[in-house]
Amino acid sequence: MDNRFEYLEHTADAKFRAYGRSLEEVFENAAYAMFNVMIDTSTVAAEISHEIELSSEDMDGLLFNWLSEILFVFEVESLVFSKFIVDRIEQDEGGCRLFARAMGEDINLSKHKFGTEVKAATYNDMKIESTPAGWMIQATVDT
Repeated sequence: MDNRFEYLEHTADAKFRAYGRSLEEVFENAAYAMFNVMIDTSTVAAEISHEIELSSEDMDGLLFNWLSEILFVFEVESLVFSKFIVDRIEQDEGGCRLFARAMGEDINLSKHKFGTEVKAATYNDMKIESTPAGWMIQATVDT
């Protein structure tokens, strides 16, 4: 098991828990977990940096928007990612904001072997919890 995330049993979709010492790290690892459902990220070079800035009313919405955005960039720009860097997450009375970069390369079907298609992020069974070791995210993506 990768100590950044683990997959949980789910009948139809892909469900995972991601772990991190900080909120930024757990968001990075949730992105790794989602992308590893689709592709072995170890085969992807981190050649292209895609800047991402998102906001939401709450942390669950920010996680949903984060996973949805990197999935959108994958689909629309034909980029696969192997590295996620969340520079910072800000929270105040106005909501939450995320500033990040997704690193990867153009899809190359002779190099990148795809597994399960992820269609969308969901709010199903979503959890973001503080733990003694840092943070845990539980998320389910529609496959």
